[in-house]
Amino acid sequence: MLLVYPVNEIMKYIPVLLGSIIVGTTSGNPLWSLIPVALVAAFGIARWFTTSYRIDADHVQLRSGIVARRTLSVPRPRIRSVDVEADLLHRILGLAVLAIGTGKQTDKGEEFKLDALDTSQIPALRAELLSHTGQYAPGPVDEAAPPHVSRPDALAESGVEIGHWRAGWVRYAPLSLTGLAVVAPIAGLGAQYGVIDVLSKSAVVQHLDDDTAAIVAITVAGLTILTLALVNLAACAQYLATWFGLRVLDNGTTLHLRHGLFTTRQITLDLARFRGATLNEPLLLRAARAAQLEMIMTGENPRQKILPQAPRVAVERTLDELLRSRRGPRADASSAPSSAAAAAAAAAQPITGSALGTVDLREHGPAARRRRYTRAAWPVGIVVVAMVGFALAGGDPPPWTWTFPVVFAVVMALIAEDRYRGLGHRVLPGTTGPTWLITRRGSLDRNRDCLEAPGIIGWTVRQTFWQRRAGLATVVAATAAGKKSYLVVDIPIDQAAALIEEVTPGGLGRR
Repeated sequence: MLLVYPVNEIMKYIPVLLGSIIVGTTSGNPLWSLIPVALVAAFGIARWFTTSYRIDADHVQLRSGIVARRTLSVPRPRIRSVDVEADLLHRILGLAVLAIGTGKQTDKGEEFKLDALDTSQIPALRAELLSHTGQYAPGPVDEAAPPHVSRPDALAESGVEIGHWRAGWVRYAPLSLTGLAVVAPIAGLGAQYGVIDVLSKSAVVQHLDDDTAAIVAITVAGLTILTLALVNLAACAQYLATWFGLRVLDNGTTLHLRHGLFTTRQITLDLARFRGATLNEPLLLRAARAAQLEMIMTGENPRQKILPQAPRVAVERTLDELLRSRRGPRADASSAPSSAAAAAAAAAQPITGSALGTVDLREHGPAARRRRYTRAAWPVGIVVVAMVGFALAGGDPPPWTWTFPVVFAVVMALIAEDRYRGLGHRVLPGTTGPTWLITRRGSLDRNRDCLEAPGIIGWTVRQTFWQRRAGLATVVAATAAGKKSYLVVDIPIDQAAALIEEVTPGGLGRR
């Protein structure tokens, strides 16, 4: 711990320390640059002497602070999750960071974290902190656990494996925007410190003329390819660093996630707070037949991811395993089979948990489709009016520019059709389990939300001016979990009441 704290503090103040090194070098006395380093390291060491925690029958307390002392106190009945994280330095030293979650969003300074604990103490401490819930039951030790998992960790991670990371999944990493999120800040920082000015004033740029147009085109194309390569490389690196070695274990009462290459994370989720799951399918992932899986839970991250970018088949399998013990099978014959014999066969087949990810959804009808095309036509109309206004004002646009509205109209029509195809809902009543509401919407970022009826605490039927004209409505299912509200968009108004009654019988009340 006396090594971790000083190193962490030095890493926080790297910009300041670099400035002190420059000042010390220019002054001719390099020793001056060591004074800030010593002060920061001393501050880190002082943290160890001034930080302590205690666990009693009712509360968990954390005391810290050097100048201003602070005590964080959490009632034990309020503890909802215990997460374990260890970066590379912690892992080398056999240490970890234990974070206590209460189901409430807190500021960074208010987080309850016990830093640099011995990993041998973590399993017993985690079991002690979660013992009041009656949900934490480690079960027998998995003797077949990987060599890098210690015996206490194997005890904590017992359960049925419902998801496992595969190395081949890294090919899906470039299909998200994570690489751009990594590269963009670096490029912005470079631009802020004058990299663009240096390039624009360079001798090569200053001597460009009309004869070098081909060279400029080749250079721009090369930079574009290089940028795409860097973005894809950054996405793959971030994917590997975050999700390497992911294992999702379900013991019936808790869900345990373990993942990470340099910084390992162990997340324990109480399945008593489980309310459903979301299949996230952005456009590029959907084109590659891939998806992501997120949990819908009360008091947790609204988008708690349990499977990253992965083949759709693997995501559906994990969803099936996750819901197997939480949804009873039932017969269902409403999927419009092609013949009477097929209808009888379909009625005899139980719907398992995987149906939530694959079952056909009900379309919302021609009015919803017209609304998608109407909304897509507005941008095209604005472009056409702008170009016509420019021409009437005396402008002389090149003839080829008039092809732009046509291409734009085709693109917007394709998006409108895709948005309609992504629109739908379904209600799957259960016999031995809860009823499920499945709703899907979106095109560029499509979500298929599977929400269990007991988690719905209220309904809202909403109509805009244009929806009233089209005879449509948006039904909002309110819940304390996940995103708090899940929408069935542009459903025919005469079906709204039936939908609410089907999901929560008596939910409309009596008149």
